[in-house]
Amino acid sequence: MYAVVKTGGKQYRVSEGEFFYAEKLEAEVDSKIDLTEVLAIGNDGEITVGDPNIKGASVSCKVLSQGRAKKIIVMKYKPKKHYRKKTGHRQSYTKLLVEKILPSAL
Repeated sequence: MYAVVKTGGKQYRVSEGEFFYAEKLEAEVDSKIDLTEVLAIGNDGEITVGDPNIKGASVSCKVLSQGRAKKIIVMKYKPKKHYRKKTGHRQSYTKLLVEKILPSAL
């Protein structure tokens, strides 16, 4: 069974027992969190798609860690004007373990 959830403006395809990195969520490490924006659920070739979300469906996750990704370098450059600007960015993330996918009660 898998689900497509939306968090932090991005969509993730998740299955029970696997982990994924989401945009930073305000939650403590080892706490439980429910993702209620479930867009689709697939089970043995049968797919349920929401409009836009599936009512009553949720994905129960455990917060494994909070962290920051590797630094990326951003360069701005304008030719012939002697303009160069170098900045860096590190994106914050939350590592989540999917414990249970709860489909809506039909």
